[in-house]
Parts: sequence; C-alpha cells; structure tokens
Amino acid sequence: MEVDIIVWIVVLAAAVVIEIISLGLTSIWFAGGALSALIVAILGGPLWLQIICFVIISVLLLLFTRPIAVKYFNKDREKTNVDSIVGKQGIVQTEINNLKGTGVVSIAGMEWSAKSSDDTVILPQGTVVEVVEVSGVKVICKPEAVPVATQTMPVQNAE
Repeated sequence: MEVDIIVWIVVLAAAVVIEIISLGLTSIWFAGGALSALIVAILGGPLWLQIICFVIISVLLLLFTRPIAVKYFNKDREKTNVDSIVGKQGIVQTEINNLKGTGVVSIAGMEWSAKSSDDTVILPQGTVVEVVEVSGVKVICKPEAVPVATQTMPVQNAE
C-alpha cells in the first residue's frame, strides 16, 4: 500500500510541475486524477480502483472543465502580427501570378510575399487586395470588391 501512495504522489507532483512549466492547461487535469487516486490509496483501496479513479476523474475534468478554462484564460490573448493582417487591405507592389510564383503586397507599410486565392487570376501592380489567409510566409489575397458607386463608366462621345 505504501508504494501506491508514493507512486500517486510522484504522478501528482509530475503533473503539477509539467503544468507550471508549460502553462498550457495540458496536465492539470491529470493532477486532479492523481489526487483522487492518492485519496483512494490512502483509504486502502485496491490498485485497480485507484487506476479507475485516476482515469475517470482525469477524463471528466478534461471534458467538462477544460473548455471553460480555455475560454477564460485566452480571452485577453492578443493577435500576433501574422494573425492581425487577415482581413486587412493591401496594395500589390509586384504582380501576383501563382503560375510564375511572383507577387508582393504592401500591407500597413510592410511588404509580404503573396499569392492569389484563385490560381487563374493574375493581380496587376496597384490592385487593392484583401488578405484572406496566411500560409507560411505568404499572404493569400483576393481582389478587393469595388463598390458599384465608385466604378468608372467609359464616356462615349455624343457626336
């Protein structure tokens, strides 16, 4: 029985230390399971009951409390530079041609390698685009829709 208690104390301590190091809500649930198994071991429960308590409590904590904890711990998370440019507008500096593998877009004063979201569309220099995704070190862009009121109509001579 004493070996069981020592094992559960070690498992509990290891889960807590891993959680302190990672701060990612990865192992705290197993610390709860280990604590329940430790209590069963102290009360003299058999090893199979300790293991079942560990597994069931760990899974229950993981399933029911992790989504709530993640929601509250990540609510003040700021977007990184890459995350923040999705949805922003940019101007094509070098023609975007997926077939040739060319394209540079200026977004908020920074230049990014770029691809078109549609492989069949070539975006010429000066085109206003919207960033729809970031893939590796490239932004994936689509041409910005021009409102009907701002579209120019060709003027015909009335001769």
